[in-house]
Amino acid sequence: MSTDTMPTTRPALFRGAVAAEWTKLFSVRTTWWTALAGLLLTAASAGQLAIYAANANTNDDPADDRGIVTVGSVLIDSVELTQYAVLALGLLAITAEFTSGTIRTTLQCTPSRGRVLLAKAVVAGTVTFALGLLLGGVGVLVARPVLGDWGSAPTADTIGDIVAVATYLALVGVLALGLAAALRSAVLTLTVLFATLMIVPLSLQEPDIEVLNRIADVFPGVAGGHFLAGDAEPYPGWVGLLLLAGWAGAALVLGRAALRRRDA
Repeated sequence: MSTDTMPTTRPALFRGAVAAEWTKLFSVRTTWWTALAGLLLTAASAGQLAIYAANANTNDDPADDRGIVTVGSVLIDSVELTQYAVLALGLLAITAEFTSGTIRTTLQCTPSRGRVLLAKAVVAGTVTFALGLLLGGVGVLVARPVLGDWGSAPTADTIGDIVAVATYLALVGVLALGLAAALRSAVLTLTVLFATLMIVPLSLQEPDIEVLNRIADVFPGVAGGHFLAGDAEPYPGWVGLLLLAGWAGAALVLGRAALRRRDA
């Protein structure tokens, strides 16, 4: 059998699906506007937090030394706000197609819905990770001069914090994609994400009830926070990373099930 008539292999089909998703993502203006919003939010948040930290350490009493603040800690704190600009990129990768109806064309070109969603996840995860590295670099460049003498930026730790932030944003982007595939609405997905990442965990942590606090610790936003901070309690940072990855994987499974059950 000649190579021209050989059936296309699954890896080749998947590479084609990834290439198509990559082209679609970068061919729409929303992607670029979302990236720009993330950059502006990161710069503004990191700068503002750095100002707060510097002001808290600068006063007329030289004995009142509240300590040196690492640039990485400022960057990590800024993620709480900037993540919502980044996760919008993940959810819009599929909700935009549901809104415009182009999802039908996508599924005609790639009938395997699982392959479509996985290709979208690979592209969204890769792009949000790369964007996270860029945002991390911008946050560090903004925060370092603002902190002045009250800040430090050890090279290895700062690079580690930037990579951790990028990893967190990539997983949150995939989580957003999976939920968006299931819910099909950008507004509804963003609402659910906001509740899951922030509102519900904060509500559980409010009362001083141990069991509620432990439940809050397994939510993706809290788990990601423990990972970013490198906490040892209530579990090591790597456990937080696994919990966040588990949420992202579960969202993809949910999205795949919804795509298989319902018409495009």
